[in-house]
Amino acid sequence: LAPGGWFMMGTDDPGIPQDGEGPQRRVRLDPFYIEEHEVTNQQFQHFTNQTGYITEAERFGDSFVFEGLLSEEVKSTLSSAVAAAPWWSPVKGADWRHPEGPDSTIEHRMNHPVLHVSWSDAQAYCHWAERRLPTEAEWELACRGGLQDRLYPWGNNLLPRGQHYANLWQGDFPNHNTAEDGYANTSPVMSFPANGFGLYDMVGNAWEWTADWWNVHHTTEDKYNPKGPETGTDRVKKGGSYMCHKSYCYRYRCAARSQNTPDSSASNLGFRCTADAEP
Repeated sequence: LAPGGWFMMGTDDPGIPQDGEGPQRRVRLDPFYIEEHEVTNQQFQHFTNQTGYITEAERFGDSFVFEGLLSEEVKSTLSSAVAAAPWWSPVKGADWRHPEGPDSTIEHRMNHPVLHVSWSDAQAYCHWAERRLPTEAEWELACRGGLQDRLYPWGNNLLPRGQHYANLWQGDFPNHNTAEDGYANTSPVMSFPANGFGLYDMVGNAWEWTADWWNVHHTTEDKYNPKGPETGTDRVKKGGSYMCHKSYCYRYRCAARSQNTPDSSASNLGFRCTADAEP
């Protein structure tokens, strides 16, 4: 259970100002339940086995994969990359069961976060589980774990006592990942310490969808259970992923945020669900 009450959302010292991280504002939330870890491949498989659900990536026939994780065979078939981010490639046959394309498998990753799920896929899973996606405000209160005005779920120091507290990128992005934290790709959920609310991987590992439409303009007014804008083109995702590094994607902070179109899917994007009553 995440306790409700007042908390300070956003920051007046934004790491990436154009993302609308500020201004800092007071938000009051009702208590809510939030899952302690990201939805895993095993959980998602249980859902698809029971419902026959087919994800958008499976229907589209491709999904975005970080090129550094692809086999030479898949690399030889690539036709296009994203101009602004050449390390992303649309890979035919990449989906949640084949995270790095058709020659990959989740067989030994059942306890890793499910990837390549669109916002609509995440919605479908939460609905089936009698839950829902968190609002951005709920997600951020949960991420902060009861700490006020800290960068990360555990405090301001990225490596307390030299220990890794999240699955992030170490080394030179995007060329070389030293994997000092033990993982060059996703990690099993709960591999790193929990925050003050007992929640794992709130930053790093996989990005997490939220319920809200994206908007970068916020007022300083006090808000009660805010739900984001009424309409939009992109949905808010929070928390960063195993690909985040300060030199490029400094978004593994509680106040950091980013966005994708609701039908987007990628090899670093997952979700967790919330609920109003005890599930």
